[in-house]
Order: sequence, then C-alpha cells, then structure tokens
Amino acid sequence: MKKSTHTTLIFITLIIISLLVSKSKGDARTEIIEMKCDEGVHNNSTLFVANFIRATEITTNEMQTSHFSTAVVGTGPNTNYLLTQCYEDLSSQDCMLCYAQIRTYFPSCFPHSGGRIYLDGCFMRLQNYSFFGEYASPNDTTICGNTTRKGALFQESTSRAVANAVTGALSNSDYFARGEMLVMGTNDSVYVLAECWKTLSPSSCRVCLDNASISITKCSSWSEGRVLNAGCFMRYSDTNFLNPMPATSRSSRRGRTIAIVVSAFSSVVVLAVALVVILYIRRRRYVQQRRNGSYDAEEMAKILKDISLNFKYSTIENATGNWDESNKLGQGGFGTVYKGVLSDGREIAVKRLFYNNKFRAADFYNEVNMISSVEHKNLVRLLGCSCSGPESILVYEYLPNMSLDLFIFDETKGRDLSWDKRLKIIIGIAEGLVYLHENTTTRIIHRDIKASNILLDLRFRPKIADFGLARSFPVDKSHISTAIAGTLGYMAPEYLAHGQLTEKADVYSFGVLLLEVVTGVANNTSKSTEYNDSLVTTAWKHFKQGKVEEIFDPNLMMHISPNIKFQKEAIKVVHIGLLCTQESPSLRPSMSAALKMLATNDEPIPAPTNPPFIDEGTMELNNNMTQRLLNTSNTDDSSSVSHTLTDLELSFR
Repeated sequence: MKKSTHTTLIFITLIIISLLVSKSKGDARTEIIEMKCDEGVHNNSTLFVANFIRATEITTNEMQTSHFSTAVVGTGPNTNYLLTQCYEDLSSQDCMLCYAQIRTYFPSCFPHSGGRIYLDGCFMRLQNYSFFGEYASPNDTTICGNTTRKGALFQESTSRAVANAVTGALSNSDYFARGEMLVMGTNDSVYVLAECWKTLSPSSCRVCLDNASISITKCSSWSEGRVLNAGCFMRYSDTNFLNPMPATSRSSRRGRTIAIVVSAFSSVVVLAVALVVILYIRRRRYVQQRRNGSYDAEEMAKILKDISLNFKYSTIENATGNWDESNKLGQGGFGTVYKGVLSDGREIAVKRLFYNNKFRAADFYNEVNMISSVEHKNLVRLLGCSCSGPESILVYEYLPNMSLDLFIFDETKGRDLSWDKRLKIIIGIAEGLVYLHENTTTRIIHRDIKASNILLDLRFRPKIADFGLARSFPVDKSHISTAIAGTLGYMAPEYLAHGQLTEKADVYSFGVLLLEVVTGVANNTSKSTEYNDSLVTTAWKHFKQGKVEEIFDPNLMMHISPNIKFQKEAIKVVHIGLLCTQESPSLRPSMSAALKMLATNDEPIPAPTNPPFIDEGTMELNNNMTQRLLNTSNTDDSSSVSHTLTDLELSFR
C-alpha cells in the first residue's frame, strides 16, 4: 500500500513538473497556417531565381541576430522584395527554426512572382514590387477554429483581450503585444497575440490592427481565431500557445505582456524540487530524442550553427561554378547533385535540396546528424552543410565513379565490373551495414539501401550514401513503428504492410541488391506490375530448379563460365540473397552472419524458404497495397510516403 501511494505521488509530481517544463520550454510554432502564391509569373527564370537565392542569403544572416529582416535584390520586374519576421515571444533559437522551416516552403510558389506564408511563429512574403508599407490586401484572411463553441462570457473576455493587445502593440516600438485574460466566473482563460510587420508606419500599424480586431470578432463564438493581414497578424485561443518572453529581451520590451497569471505551483519549495527534476527530465528527453533520430529545437539550432560543419553559401556557389549545368551529376525528385572544386583543390559532391516543400527541415538535420555521427570506410563522408540560401545543402566527398546502378544496369559500363570487383563491392556494402547495425553505440537503420545509394570511388570501393531516411534504433526495442518510407522493390514485406522497422528491413534490401549485382537486372517493382516476374521471384524459381547460372549478367559470363570458383561464388551470392529476402524476418540472417557467409568458404549456409508474394493470392494483395501507397499523400515525421514510394529520392546519378 505504501509503495502504491509513493508511486502515485511520484507520478502526480512528475505530471506537475512536466507541465512546468512544457510551459517554460520555447515552441518554434512551425505549423503552417496559410500559404498564398500570386497568380502572375516571374519575368525571367534565371534572374528571378538567382535574386531569390541572394535575398534569402541576406535575410538568413540577419535573422541570426534579429527577429526581422528585409532584402531587395535585382532590378526591374525580376527584383526580389523579401520580408521575414518572427513573433517577439520566440527565442532566437526558435526563431531560426521557424525561419528555416518557412524558407523550405516558399520555393513551391515557383514560378509565380511572389506570395506570402503565415506560420504560427513567423511570416514571410516575397514580391517583385515594394510592398513593405502595405497593411491591407484582397488576400487578407480570417481563420476560425471550429472545434469548440464558446459562450457570451468567453466572447466578452476575448473582445477585451484583443482591445488590450491592440493598445499594447501600438505603444511598443516592436509593434508587438501578447496577453492572457481570465474569463469571469470560470477557470478558463483567453490568450492573445498581436503584431505588425516592422516596415509599417505607426499609423498603418494602427489601421491594420484595428481592421484585424474587427475581423476576428467573426470567430469570437469559437475557441480560436486568426487574422492574416498584409501588414499584421493576430491570434486568440482558449489554449495557451504563448512562449515565455526571452530572458535577453531589451529593457524597452518590458511590459509587453498585458496580463500575467501567477502559477499556483510557484512556491520556493516546489521550484527548488522542480529544478532538479527538470534537469533530469530534459537529460532523459535529450537521450531519447537522439535514440529516436529526432531532435528538439535547441539541438536542431545547435546543428544549424555548428561552425565545424558549416559552409558559406557563396563558397559552394563558387565551387560549382554558380551551379553550372556542366557540373550537374544528376537530379532527383527533391534536389540536384553537382560536382564542385573548393579553393584548396578538394573535389566535392554537393547535394542541393532546392524548390521543394516535401523535404522538411527535420530531414536535413536528420541526415546531417546521422552521417556526421558515424565514420567507416564503407560510408560516404560528410564534409559539411550550408543553410544560408533558400535550399539546404549537403557537401560530401566526391566519388568519381558515382553510383553502382550506373554500372550494373548498363550493358556497356557493366563490362567494367568483373566478378572479382562485384564480390568486393558486395562485401564492402555488408561491412558498412554491419557497422551501422552492430558496431555503433546506437543502432542505425538506413531504410533505403539500393544500387543508386551505393557510391564507388576510383578503385570501385563502395560507400553507402543518402542517410535522409535513416533512423536510430534503441537497443531496448524489438522494433520501431514508423510511416513507410523507402523505395518499392527494396522494402521488406513486414515494413511495407505494418510499418514495423528493424534491422531486418535493411537485410531484405541488401538481399535484393545482391541479386541485382549478380544478374544486372533491377528489382524496382514501382516500374513493374507483374510481381511473378520480379527479380526475387525469378531467382527463387531458378534456385529451386538448380539453374541459377541462367540468370547471371551476360557481362559476367566471360569471367564466370570458364572459372568453377567464380561460378560457385556467384551461386552462393544468389543463395545468400534469397536468405536475406525470405518472407519471415526471423529467418533472415543478421548482417554480420551474412557477411561471414559471403567472406568465408567454410561457413554453413542454410536452405532458404520462399520469398514474399510468391503465390497468386499474396501477389494480388501486395499489388493492391502498393497501388494504395502510390496514391497516398500522408506523411510521417520526416518524409512523404508518395515522395519516397514513387522513386523521387535524390541519388548521385
């Protein structure tokens, strides 16, 4: 009984402390509220894009020290007038995160000549004319929350809170006010934020906020409302969305909070105990986020400003010859890869994530953090990154032979890969995966092992690339559940069907890759509707009939046919590939076991069981599942399903 009571008290205490933590921790408020692109298009694509890049470079530098920035770049109809502003209750770190997020959305308005985006924490607008003094436009919008109806007392309190916010904002040089007001006779409160863009004159700000306060009355019978005007933003809610004011605010900003309600748990004793528990909770939260491959605002901001990894945008621009087409190595669904040469002579591969609204900021930070935390001879080396333009940029070591798919699926280039080279490539990939799965403090699942993500150096040594979808895997978990991301034809059936992710998903992809290397045939089922003709199924049937040599790549026959040793090795690789692609994940070998079988001749190899989708019923089921996935547009924590499943991944091609 005492133990139960003690546990209950601890539980209640932790709830109280967690509430205090959540109230004290900043929120970048990166939820997109409204995005409006202009109907007109720009005059000159080349000039407009170049001016946009330069404008965002200017604003990025200024936003690191301020909540507000404007830039004017270019002349005539291709001039870029850019304004971006964070709301004043965001910390500097949260402001940078909100800005980083809104910057990734904006290029999707291309090729339109401008637009504006409202997030709950920041605003951005781009035009080809000077709009800085505008406080109203035909695109002004009011958005009401429709979840909860409110009574007369709440409406009355909302009107008074909004009026106070307008008065407060107009009395501050920052044009900002926020506040909380208790609803008379209830335990409810209404929370309000109002802010004008700093390019407005005081009289224009007054008109804008007066208009907003009138417009927001349309929402007063609901629990939440927002007004999105050309010159200002206003929001109220029955939920506290406000951040604590940054501790570094200037003295002139004091008093901007209209109403402050002192917490019932503000006693010295509770706060003293809370401090100890908060430090413990934050430490545990940080460790857990690192394990899960996700990061809080402070961690992401730290990575953003990490000097050891940061490249200036101008440095990368110069290295690639201002993104000269002759330096383009390949293009994928969310970016382009260029070859570059730094001033010290180093050759680099630049992964440019440009004009995209699907590759979110979290993906970028995930790849930077994931690849910078590991080092192995069979993993591509990250040299740095750049965040100072409209796109996020990753800088890798340059590998002259580019990707494996350019060789094994090409009738001419395939002749350059003898069996000996192919076997060394296979073993190198296996060694890299063993390191990711077993030899790091945190297990890492790549999630997108395929031929185009295997890069080759001058001596055809393999390096695993593209960690944008990689996930950390806690050692105390049997699996992690996540929305599906990867490439059709390489995804394990249990992951495809249930989103259950383990190392065995990489093992399955590796098995498919083995079969591709031996046969020279791609298994990408997103390009095929006949599952009985897939590479895995074909290899399985030939293996059962003892006719594996019939599916060997013709480019290998000159090496394999006269050499019994090579024949046995190639058949063994197909055998191991079928072990890795078995339907049951428990029957698939670990990567270390697969490596041992590949690298030694005396290691016993068990007989494989059938691969997935081998009978007509499961083939039909999988075909329907695949079609649904190809048609969906739902997203997970970092990647769009439609983005990854329609083969839009960026690769070094």
